Amino acid sequence: MSTGANQPFRPAGTVAAAASTTAANVALAGGGGALLVYNASGAIAFFRLGMAAGLTATTSDTPVPPGSRMLVDAGPFVNTASVVLSSGTGSVYFTLGDGDTY
Repeated sequence: MSTGANQPFRPAGTVAAAASTTAANVALAGGGGALLVYNASGAIAFFRLGMAAGLTATTSDTPVPPGSRMLVDAGPFVNTASVVLSSGTGSVYFTLGDGDTY
């Protein structure tokens, strides 16, 4: 492909986090440097990525509106995600893969 060309997202593994107003951690599945975050809850989800099981998301982290998705460059070493909701409970899905366009 030419420089600047888009690469379609190729998923490698998905995990669901049972999210609430208390931070929840999940170990990411699959591999790749891109991460698709889908907020299936009815509240704003805030997420943080890292390489430690003790990771804790706060409402100062990256927000994803309800019913929305965000594709981020997670890098090759991220293996854990933490998520917290602004209110209520719901599921937030994390899908590792490669690519830059969803």
